[in-house]
Amino acid sequence: MDQLSKSFFLGFIKIHILHHAAKEPVYGLWLIEELGHHGYEVSPGTLYPIFHSLEKDGLLKSYKEVVEGKVRKYYRTTPKGKELLRKAKSKIQELIDEVME
Repeated sequence: MDQLSKSFFLGFIKIHILHHAAKEPVYGLWLIEELGHHGYEVSPGTLYPIFHSLEKDGLLKSYKEVVEGKVRKYYRTTPKGKELLRKAKSKIQELIDEVME
């Protein structure tokens, strides 16, 4: 994905992150693969700054867990993040209705 595309789709990627992290804890590699299923080619160098930004803004909360002898950082959507996601879904529906007329 080129820089222009990455910049353009950044909001979609953030919504995907909040959506999946609201359902269950997520971690970087899983999310990179999940986003890949939707056509987003996201590297760790792109994803982790997004995680950190969302966490700094209070939309995600992280915790660490040892999995197969390695420390893995998981992310969950916070109540603030869930509220923003709810608002985003409303805006997405409005946009779909308008664009797909």
